[in-house]
Amino acid sequence: MHAGKKYNLLEFVYWTRRDVYKLLILATIPTVLYHFFDFTFLALPWVPVGLMGTAVAFIVGFKNNANYNRLWEARQIYGGIVNNSRSFGVMVRDFLPTASEQAIQQLFYRHFAWLTALRFQLREPRVWETLDEPDGIDFQHWYTIPERESKLDVELKSYLSVEDLAYVLKKKNRATQLMALQSKHINALGSELNDFQLMQLQTAVTGFYDLQGRAERIKNFPYPRNFSSVATYLLYLFVLLVPFGLLKEFNAIGQGTFLEGYSVWFNIPFATLLSWVFVALERVGESSANPFEGGANDVPITNISRMIEIDMRDMLDETDLPAPITAVRNILL
Repeated sequence: MHAGKKYNLLEFVYWTRRDVYKLLILATIPTVLYHFFDFTFLALPWVPVGLMGTAVAFIVGFKNNANYNRLWEARQIYGGIVNNSRSFGVMVRDFLPTASEQAIQQLFYRHFAWLTALRFQLREPRVWETLDEPDGIDFQHWYTIPERESKLDVELKSYLSVEDLAYVLKKKNRATQLMALQSKHINALGSELNDFQLMQLQTAVTGFYDLQGRAERIKNFPYPRNFSSVATYLLYLFVLLVPFGLLKEFNAIGQGTFLEGYSVWFNIPFATLLSWVFVALERVGESSANPFEGGANDVPITNISRMIEIDMRDMLDETDLPAPITAVRNILL
């Protein structure tokens, strides 16, 4: 996520610069043909183009609202993981006072492994995600995605026993199997727990499964392609028509003034600006549609996982705590 006050204008222009180049060319071609070659038939009436723009604004707004809801739900899911993790840590520590320190630490560290496996799984690319498109790749020069800089097996070594590590790495959904090991371990400690305490810990495990499943639903089910496609096609059609619809309007501005015959050139910057507004809004919505892929506007699951680990290690009175994740150029992952 962006952890600053706002994107500055240069960052925003840099992010959409390829669109700006295309829009400039698109606005220049009909203007040149209209002015130098007298292709006046290229001028379209603005009213139908403006009506289409109104429809596109509604469609893009609907899409952006739906994508924002996906982003906000993802943040709520990880907010739930934060709260449940703290509660789970307190319960393990206080419900098992007579258990060995090693057993309690093993439950804590296996939870850290679950957080790690989950964030690695959520960072795996999907066909519909946009992070590896040219604009996304360029923006990644400003920050790094931790899950692409390291490997899961290396990260898990510091949390799991050799046996658990070997077992988990054989599985397809590592996070699911790590939580299954937690449940098995908790049941094995049943003699240390009364029925209520055992139920509370198993309820916590169920809660983690629920949160994981909700995160996987967002990750594995994109914003519906039919809605996304129609919004994109209508947007491109509108952007294509804008410079043709403004030709006559800007040419008429200069009539009877010293700008007569030249005011049509205002079509290039204003058509580009108008089209860029719609394209930029669509980009903003698209950047929120997949909140776990590792983009600059995503939920900072790496930072949240590290924060949980620090809090839970503190519960064990450990002093060698990992450093918090810090923002790089205001981007926090």
